[in-house]
Amino acid sequence: MKTPPRSTGAPWFAKRQMGFGFRPATWQGWAVTVVALLLAIAVVIVSRSTKVGLVGLVGVVVVLAVYQLVAALLAGRIRTGPVQPQPEVSDRPARHTAVAPPSVAPVTAYVASRPGGNTPSSTADPPALEVSHLTKRFGERTAFEDVSFTIASGEVFGFLGPNGAGKTTMVRTLGTLIAPTSGTAVVAGIPLTPDNGTEIRQRISIMPENPGLYLRLTVIENLELFAGLYGLHDPRPRIDRALEAVNLGPRGRDLCGSLSKGLRQRVGLSRALLSDPEIMFLDEPTSGLDPVAAREVHDLINDLRRRGVTVFLTTHRLEEAERLCDRVAILNTRLRSVGRTEELRESLFSRALVVETATPLDAPDGVFNPSTGVDGWRSDDPTHYVLTIAEPRAAAPAVTRALVAAGADVISIGEARHSLEDVYLELIDEDPEAARP
Repeated sequence: MKTPPRSTGAPWFAKRQMGFGFRPATWQGWAVTVVALLLAIAVVIVSRSTKVGLVGLVGVVVVLAVYQLVAALLAGRIRTGPVQPQPEVSDRPARHTAVAPPSVAPVTAYVASRPGGNTPSSTADPPALEVSHLTKRFGERTAFEDVSFTIASGEVFGFLGPNGAGKTTMVRTLGTLIAPTSGTAVVAGIPLTPDNGTEIRQRISIMPENPGLYLRLTVIENLELFAGLYGLHDPRPRIDRALEAVNLGPRGRDLCGSLSKGLRQRVGLSRALLSDPEIMFLDEPTSGLDPVAAREVHDLINDLRRRGVTVFLTTHRLEEAERLCDRVAILNTRLRSVGRTEELRESLFSRALVVETATPLDAPDGVFNPSTGVDGWRSDDPTHYVLTIAEPRAAAPAVTRALVAAGADVISIGEARHSLEDVYLELIDEDPEAARP
């Protein structure tokens, strides 16, 4: 038995989230609206020329009633096709309620709902992004120059640098919003060329620092608008999942203009989730968020990584990059370094032990010498010593025994840990914005 056809195209009209009646949702709907408006104007002109005002008023009311009837009939009835199974979606409450407490469960539900569950990407997968000698100039000004790196599929890649270093310009370039001056790139397996821009944009999503929402529309109306631009049919299940992922389900009917900056940021993140992208470009996604909301975004990014979505993250929060990113790149017009945080530490800093004693040592040179595996030492204050060593696991026991033998009261001994901030400050030695004329 054949499955009866049903409407699958985008409706010409959509029911208003606020108020009554229907509004145009496609160019066909707008065409019908224009015809109805012209007809109403014609009725008014005719009634004024014949000096029969009451008839004109009745005529306008009839035209508006017929228009709303046509809109109701055409809502969701454009083209037909076989019935497609749709995921079950729970009804959202129509009234305004308080935001639910933070939870990781909605994020996991969103990720698991995508095809493939939580299976991570295979190591044999081709790179998600390949950039080779990419350069972008605006006249005499160079945004970034001769940049090359590769990002694996499913990797969270941090892109760090001072203001004006070229981070956002790189996102706009790889997102096909602007063309590079020179160099090549492959995005989601597609060469970065003007002819391939549409195909690339179908596989990626970009969340800018400023979400660019329509403040007079509700959250759901904003997402419906962008879902239409993405060409998504029957987008409401995706919208519900995306809002649930960022813990905004109860605020779907609120006007975006009434939301705080942090909540608007979350709406922007839910918009980036609508198209189920292979690569997500997140430009300062936690900017303006409180610690609880920022943690929810971090949970979402971690779950997307487990799902196999590649995340290109620009951020000024170095502790955020250190916690989230598999690898980081540090840019200051030119690429200064790329790698895991631990690799960057080892390449930039010598390994050291930090020793604290209760009282100053009488003869530090007798304790801190090559026989205990110490290559050199310095004292930050009379009871704190920083020892340069080659291998902490071998040197620490020998230094401890030497301290005890010298009668020292040891408060603590441990390996010095350089943060990503130390790496960043070591590599970034100038301010590109201040250096420009």
